[in-house]
Amino acid sequence: MIESNFHISVMLKQLVGALQIKENGIYVDATLGRAGHSQLILEKLTTGTLIAFDKDETAIKYSQDKLSKINQQFILVKDDFANLENALRKLNIPKIDGIIYDLGVSSPQLDNSDRGFSFHRDGPLDMRMDQGQSLTAADIVNNYPFEELSKIIYRYGDEKLAKKITRKIIEVRETKPITTTLALVEIIKSVYPAKLARLKHPARKTFQALRIAVNNELGAIEDSLNQASKLINPQGRICVISFHSGEDRIVKKIFADLTKSLLPARLPIKFDDSAPFINISIKKVLNSEVKDNLRSRSAKLRIVEKR
Repeated sequence: MIESNFHISVMLKQLVGALQIKENGIYVDATLGRAGHSQLILEKLTTGTLIAFDKDETAIKYSQDKLSKINQQFILVKDDFANLENALRKLNIPKIDGIIYDLGVSSPQLDNSDRGFSFHRDGPLDMRMDQGQSLTAADIVNNYPFEELSKIIYRYGDEKLAKKITRKIIEVRETKPITTTLALVEIIKSVYPAKLARLKHPARKTFQALRIAVNNELGAIEDSLNQASKLINPQGRICVISFHSGEDRIVKKIFADLTKSLLPARLPIKFDDSAPFINISIKKVLNSEVKDNLRSRSAKLRIVEKR
């Protein structure tokens, strides 16, 4: 199946506006996707530079053509944003003026059944953002022991029926491998109470959990944000859009640490400016945007600025 390039960038103007872009600044889009945010950043740069990361070769190729039509002040990096510091070092870029993260999976990846992200379409049980890596969702589903698999589904999907789903998966895989998305969907449906299934798609949380595990998404977020906090210039901003509680917990915890006072709590006088970063705001997606893009309904934007 040919991958569609149609994608609505979530909180586009809010996110890019939060960067407070200087035309000669150096900015990073850690999640390039189909270049919606990158395009808007690049339009604001004259002598500045945009560096954009993505593990997906298809995204890199598409965005190269799209951004070239604006100007040449950009560099695309095919890499995990967890390798942010090392990648920028190779480019001789010691500091940056701002960075954005639009976490999760892009619409083109979801809409392409060959990628295996969607529980609505039949395809191989893949879910790799970087198709050069070896681990797939099928590997996890067919090979991980009960405890590890149920932990993934519960922790990364907030799925209360994780153990029940895992038992059924193991029962089925002992007969034959589970290799397609809809085969897994049917397994999940077979153990899901009808009352709950009417409220939400039974496979949504399990698919989310497997995608996160395959791509080490939560570990990468933590690693990258810690690196970004060291790379950012004074008055530079780190802006993150998260879509589910697992992502947001990590972002919230790291931002809380960054905005915590460096002085002992027992001091009789408090210094509001002793923290290395300050919280700017927490924004939720506008209702008008949700009408046009249902996938944005759970989006949350967090922003911190270096003093």
